[in-house]
Amino acid sequence: MKIGDAERRQTLALEKLRLPLAYNQVGKPQILAIQKIAFLCLIGPPAASQGTINKVHMAKLTKRDIVVSISNQTGMVQHQVFDVVQKTLDKITDSLANNIPVELRNFGVFLPRLTRPRIGRNPNQPGSSFVIPPRATVKFKAGKIMRQRVEKLSRQLKEAEERKDKTAVGAQVSE
Repeated sequence: MKIGDAERRQTLALEKLRLPLAYNQVGKPQILAIQKIAFLCLIGPPAASQGTINKVHMAKLTKRDIVVSISNQTGMVQHQVFDVVQKTLDKITDSLANNIPVELRNFGVFLPRLTRPRIGRNPNQPGSSFVIPPRATVKFKAGKIMRQRVEKLSRQLKEAEERKDKTAVGAQVSE
């Protein structure tokens, strides 16, 4: 995908909806309240009004998606946004590499930690065992808002699974 492809697709989609377009100082088309909703529809799970949520089938959110979204919302050039996002991630990585925890309020905390040494066994040689040395890893503890939003998603998925099971049982009984 080229740099302007996502933006062009969004513009075409907005034109198909025949919504009035406003243009920002860079000349990009914008719809103030609807643009945010359209983006959330592109990256978020389907709403309950669109039908039952059986599984969330969506691509993962990438750094590129974040850069394009922020660029579209702020009107900044994508290269500038990319630099800011990259420097943020670099600072987080450097802090963790220097054993400094990173706390992002309402998002979560990244904690560097050392795993305990443990005994490993080779399944091809059942009698042999060896010590797996400790190594540095990163533990993530979700913040309050993230935890609440993910719990809401898990409730929706659980309810959808229960509805699916009920319809499967109903279909088996009718056969």
